[in-house]
Amino acid sequence: MSRFAFVFPGQGSQYVGMGKELAAQFPEARAVFDAADDALGEKLSTLCFEGPEEALKLTANTQPAILTVSIAAHAVVAKRLGAPAFVAGHSLGEYSALVAVGAMSLGDAVRAVRARGTFMQEAVPAGVGAMAAVLGLPADKVQAICQESAQGEVVAPANFNEPTQTVIAGHAAAVERASAALKSAGAKRVLPLPVSAPFHCGLMQPVVPRLDEVLSKVAFKVPSAPVITNVEAAPNTDPSRTKPLLLSQVTGSVRWVECVQTLEREGVTKVYELGPGKVLCGLVKRIATAIEAVHVEDLKSLDKAFPAAPVAAAS
Repeated sequence: MSRFAFVFPGQGSQYVGMGKELAAQFPEARAVFDAADDALGEKLSTLCFEGPEEALKLTANTQPAILTVSIAAHAVVAKRLGAPAFVAGHSLGEYSALVAVGAMSLGDAVRAVRARGTFMQEAVPAGVGAMAAVLGLPADKVQAICQESAQGEVVAPANFNEPTQTVIAGHAAAVERASAALKSAGAKRVLPLPVSAPFHCGLMQPVVPRLDEVLSKVAFKVPSAPVITNVEAAPNTDPSRTKPLLLSQVTGSVRWVECVQTLEREGVTKVYELGPGKVLCGLVKRIATAIEAVHVEDLKSLDKAFPAAPVAAAS
């Protein structure tokens, strides 16, 4: 029996219409949207299904929206596959992973990431911070150049996405200095990212005490499968460590390369990316060629993932 894992996407994968087909076709997916709407006291489902796009792109909306769509996809897939050997998520996706294995309730999670998105948005004034994707340089080289380019400001690796793709974040001027130095050092491309705040770096520190207050009200439970965490890239099953790990994630790097390598070491041969987009599938294929990666976000991708089990009409 092959060992499989569920992985969950982070911010940036959202689009108007996400989750609509699954909610229309499967009562278990519809129930997830209803529960998220109830938890927030507003129609998050309508925002996912109909937009407007400008509202969906606001960080405080994007985070609970992606989480809800991911858990709706999980509800459909888990019915077919049962429990995974492991779960993992990229940044925001770690909250989806926790919900999927029962470590956190859906209601607590959507409220927490709504707060997390709001706090992140408010932590750094517009224009003060920036992020850029660095392609074609090894991570240790990127890290060293960031340290040299800081000059008293903040610039550091935010996401280790694949062996030669690292996202950096920090003060706009420091990111600019690092970008120029990285190009000189041989980076194939350095692309400024259209983000609303510099995530996963020291500038996010003001978020931590505010998020701590929110997460202190959450009853974390023992997960039904280990969660490979962003900041340690190692399995966690201890509910007393969940909150500290989520708080560390705010300012710490997303160690996605190592997360996937951990799955590979643990004998995982297939991952299912559940939620909007297939960004993580692409990253997994470039990190661990032996792992098969499939995604499920709508009826077409569900049929492709489970060709022997045609989609049944909703009862």
